Amino acid sequence: MQGRVFRRRGKAWAYVVDVGRDAANGRRVQYTKGGFATRKEAEAALRDTLGAVERGTHVSRSPATLAEYLQEWLVTVKPRLRPTTWYSYALAVARMVAVIGATRLQAVTPLQIERMYAQLLENGGARGQALAPKTVRNCHTVLHRALSDAERLGLVARNAAHAAKGPAVERKEMATWTAEELAGFLDFVAGERLYAAYVLLATTGMRRGEVFGLRWSDVDLDGRRLSVSQTVTTIGNQVFLGPTKTPRSRRSVSLDADTVSVLRAHRKRQAEERMATGLRSAGRLVFGNVDGSALNPDLFTIAFKRRVKESGLPELRGPHGLRHTWVISPAHMPLRDMSYVA
Repeated sequence: MQGRVFRRRGKAWAYVVDVGRDAANGRRVQYTKGGFATRKEAEAALRDTLGAVERGTHVSRSPATLAEYLQEWLVTVKPRLRPTTWYSYALAVARMVAVIGATRLQAVTPLQIERMYAQLLENGGARGQALAPKTVRNCHTVLHRALSDAERLGLVARNAAHAAKGPAVERKEMATWTAEELAGFLDFVAGERLYAAYVLLATTGMRRGEVFGLRWSDVDLDGRRLSVSQTVTTIGNQVFLGPTKTPRSRRSVSLDADTVSVLRAHRKRQAEERMATGLRSAGRLVFGNVDGSALNPDLFTIAFKRRVKESGLPELRGPHGLRHTWVISPAHMPLRDMSYVA
């Protein structure tokens, strides 16, 4: 390994060092850097570079932009991510690329990253709509992971996002109902096609996607238990059925007697509905469209919020509010209006 310092035209000093052979074509590669005021400064920088080359931590200069790297990175991580996770990553990348995508990957600084966060919070990156701190925080998470991979691959000397601070996200207290309010809401929606879904959310603590991913084969009404093994997610307007988010989410859930009664009535009504439309086979999903396909849980959330408003009860942020209400309410609460079961 060789290197030397030299003086360029004028007063600036520079150094050049042989960093080895290019893995692609086998040619020797030389790295040059200038702009030093004195020979001593150039020699010190040369020693640092030689040491980095020996340790294997030297990063060759690249003209690649942050946008180019992030787009390629999205392709490489896609097989390892859930579709919904990858979609959220792609949205975050698009937001960041619009602000600092033209910057060279190796030139990105922590200060530049924090300025980008401030711009996204103020105007969404000149798109005219400010982003929520939680959304910008997600951008920070994605960028940190992407630059960590770049550091591991030797594309950058350090992860600039590691030194940058993402926006603080205020944790809002989850709004819940009392047991009486919950029972009142179930009375209000009794008789609706998805009444059993409301009951299941309210009495088991299951997530929305888990409820709508539930199959009849996962339910043991006689044993008063069900198994959570898959979930429904959405990307745009598309609905996807897949495994639970984590292995830990796969679990067995006990059912109280009232919930079992409601599910039995729901299964009977579902069978009658399919017979009336000429579909002879039983539906595979506990809660699905008439043709057996998966329901869009986002549409259910819209309907839920509308029904809550119509009921006059305190507003919840979504069906997950029922899940948290279940935590603080009696698990075996009586259902006031069982006319749906009759």
